[in-house]
Amino acid sequence: MNLNYGIFRSQPINTINDLAQIGSHNKREKKAYKSNPDIKLELTKNNIELVPLAEKYVKGFKLLVKDYEKEHNERMKTERDDRKRTFNEMLNKSKSVVADELMFTATHKFFNNMSNEEIMRWADTCMDFVYNDLGYKKEQVLHATIHLDEKTPHIHCVVVPLVKKLDKRTNTERFTISKKQYIKDNIHLSELQDVYNLRLREAGFDLERGIKNSDRKHIKIKEFKKTTRYYEDKVNTINKSLDNAMNDLEEKMKTTKTIPFDKKHIVVEKDTFDSMQNVIKETKKAVEFQPKINQLFNEIDTYTQSHQTLEKENKNLQREVKALTTRNQNLTKENNNLKNYLKAILEAIKHFFRELLQIGNEPTKKATTIEIKDYYDNNDFDMNDVVEISRGTTKEDELFDYVKAPDYLKSDDTYYEEKEKDDFQL
Repeated sequence: MNLNYGIFRSQPINTINDLAQIGSHNKREKKAYKSNPDIKLELTKNNIELVPLAEKYVKGFKLLVKDYEKEHNERMKTERDDRKRTFNEMLNKSKSVVADELMFTATHKFFNNMSNEEIMRWADTCMDFVYNDLGYKKEQVLHATIHLDEKTPHIHCVVVPLVKKLDKRTNTERFTISKKQYIKDNIHLSELQDVYNLRLREAGFDLERGIKNSDRKHIKIKEFKKTTRYYEDKVNTINKSLDNAMNDLEEKMKTTKTIPFDKKHIVVEKDTFDSMQNVIKETKKAVEFQPKINQLFNEIDTYTQSHQTLEKENKNLQREVKALTTRNQNLTKENNNLKNYLKAILEAIKHFFRELLQIGNEPTKKATTIEIKDYYDNNDFDMNDVVEISRGTTKEDELFDYVKAPDYLKSDDTYYEEKEKDDFQL
């Protein structure tokens, strides 16, 4: 059975010179093409400009990023002489990219006997993916063209991921070029390739998803090992940060046990409160990192399954896969420990919030209510958590309404009795 595959790739453009070279190729500006057997110059006139560019690539790029360049030049006026860089020097030495080239194509047979109308419909589907799924605005597309003068039709779409990001040093928004705002990493790219295939099939094109990692000549198992080690280190770092934050908070809470409070007021020293906030911050980091770990597990499982046949034929690969599987199991264990740890921390925070609603003054209760709503909105708390925290307090009605909890879960006036207990137990 002959299958047709849809292909989507992303190639970073690192320097201004690289951008110029790619522009010469995409716009067929080189005389050398006359001797290139892969390009049929008599068919070049059939190439279709999806997003035209009258200028050369570099000039068009400069027009697109003119505000960024202006901002850079203004900043250089107050910079030390040894740190001054021209705009081009800054871009070429940056760890980021100048632009990103997106390439769309399919196996050759897909285009056999395809009319120009159908090719354009396929191209429109690709560009809709660029705008709607990748998230690029039309003004960020430097140039897009369909090459019909080579063996297989394909699209070159050059985008400039120009964005504004908060500079934490100056607390101001500054321009930057960041591909990671649109394609975070290889795992995210693989997910986008899945989405691309879905869009093609939704549009009625009978195409299978391109072979995973085929653009990297069959990903080496050592790359997975490297990625796995990275996530292991990340999990360990998160665990260490949480341990430190919790230990610090526990020490602070010991000192607060002697601080008197009554039924209307709770007294928490500022450094204790800051420690509590630090625990919350570290907890959220761990919560946000969780999906990335799950993505890695899915990738490893898929990769391992795809090599089941090869394992029987290749003892070296078999050993490598077994080692990777063991590493994956260890990471899974760490992941489960982290989940349990997070659960315990969130329980502690729930108890703390409830105590504030029970014995805090009105401003404290109001601020705590806002925090609870924020935790609910971020999916850190569910409806039952909010019910447990607020039931029997003066904020019961407000929080029940916010999470749309049924009235029958409300307590009577005597449901909760105030208990003598520590500030909260970890």
